[in-house]
Formats: sequence, structure tokens, C-alpha cells
Amino acid sequence: MNQWQIGNVKITRVIEMEITGGTRFILPQATRDAVSKIDWLTPHFADPDGNLIMSIHALVVETPTRKMIVDTCIGNDKQRSVPNWTNLQLPFLEDLSKAGYETGDIDTVMCTHLHVDHVGWNTMLVDGEWVPTFPNARYLMGKQEYEYWDKVESDKTRSEADADQLNRGVMGDSVRPVFDAGLVDLVDMDHRVCDEVFLEPTTGHTPGHVSIHIRSEGAEALITGDSIHHPCQIEHLDWASSADFDQTASTATRASLMDKYADEDILIIGTHFATPTAGHLRTKDAGGKGYWLDPAI
Repeated sequence: MNQWQIGNVKITRVIEMEITGGTRFILPQATRDAVSKIDWLTPHFADPDGNLIMSIHALVVETPTRKMIVDTCIGNDKQRSVPNWTNLQLPFLEDLSKAGYETGDIDTVMCTHLHVDHVGWNTMLVDGEWVPTFPNARYLMGKQEYEYWDKVESDKTRSEADADQLNRGVMGDSVRPVFDAGLVDLVDMDHRVCDEVFLEPTTGHTPGHVSIHIRSEGAEALITGDSIHHPCQIEHLDWASSADFDQTASTATRASLMDKYADEDILIIGTHFATPTAGHLRTKDAGGKGYWLDPAI
């Protein structure tokens, strides 16, 4: 378990799974040979053979007045198109409890976007029904994001080969049940959640994708969502994900993040970055060409 203190805000990582290799379908450019040439990725973000190491985790954000969770992983008991993600039986809720948080404690669920590996624990299976995992929480979803996936689900002409099919079933078991329970707030992409936390638009991966910006007592952090899937994309901004809605836009978003945050004192917390998960963006040379992530160890 990793924890970071950002002013008076505590951020806690709760891991669902960490994976070495097997993720090239998300980043096809990240071949073993290409990854092996990025020496700063080893040992935290790639192994010596050039296999990417990635994580699926949630992040609990605790302010003086709120207990919130960002992105809720894949979830148990769900049938997914990725074989290793289907019908999981993992101790995520037990690990959340070990970190000091019960499901009833959470007052806000923030979704950076509505992909399969970011909304799964929105719900859990109880007596054959999908019920909200966090019954006392408001679930914040971007209005543009929700409307896009609502339209995709209702479009019966879409091909089974469509990239969005990776997400099939998600609205039915992980989004609509909390919407039907009256727990969803559809918000703008720059919505302020509380004094210390606000959404930051980072589109491209999905039409309404946002990152989560934390600012407290002069300290700052950014939870990336999937605007940066893996730290290798910091050196190779043009390594767009196969799951990106708009690869040109996602590349432009990464470039914008580098322009804003490289060499600044802002902690970057990757939603899929393996342990140690967080670090600072740095330029590679005095000329400002190229970037890398300096891990916060």
C-alpha cells in the first residue's frame, strides 16, 4: 500500500492487481526491444526483458471533510471480454478495509472515465443483483462521458470488432445500477468537488476523460486516469493507446501535461503506474527536449 500526503489531503492506493507483460494490446508500440531502450523504466515500470509492469488500483482521497475514491478497478463476478479480467474473485474490499476505509465511509466516487477497469467496484453482486458498493456516496461522472457511452450502448449497428466493444456490458452492471439508485451526479469536466479537489479535462482517451487535481497547503498532485497509461508514454508521447477514442487528441493531451507540469513540484500519480506509482515529471536535458518520470520512492 502506498500513501502520499498532499498538504492536509491523504491519498492511499488500494491495489486490485499488478501485471507484468500481457498488456501490449493496450500499447502495441511498446515492444520489448523499444521498452528496453528506456533505461529509467527499470526496475519499477518494466522488467529487464522489456516487459511493461502495470497496475490496476483505486486511490482513496481523504480531505479534512471528505472520504473519496477515484476509479474503482474491474470488480468481482463480472463477465468481461478480456479473459484475465472476467469473473474475478479478488480481495479488493478486504484490502480497502485494511487501509482503514469501509464501503460506508466513502462519500464520493470519482470516475475519470467509464472504461471497464475504472468502474467495476461501483457495484457488487448481492443475491443476483448489482447493487452500489458505496451506498452513502455520490458517484461523479462527466456528463459528456456518460452521454457518449449511453449512446454507444444504444447503437445496435456498431460492429463487434469496434474498439468500444472492450467496454461491452459495463454500463449494465457497473454504471446504470448506481444511476438507477439515484446516486449519480453528471458534472462538467472542470467540476470542483471540494476546496482541495477539482477535475481537470484530459480528453483523447475517451471523449469526456478527466484527471483529478489535488491542491492543499501549497502542495499539488495530479491523478492521471488514462491520459498516461504507462510511464513509457512520458518519453514517447506519441505512443497512443489502442483503447484511445482519439489518438491525436490523447497525444496532444500528454504534450500539454508535459508543458504544464514538467520540472514543477506537482506529484503525478498514475492510475496504472506500478509501485511506486507516483513521481515528478522531469525534462531530460537543459534544452527541454524529452521527458521522464522521477519516481517518488
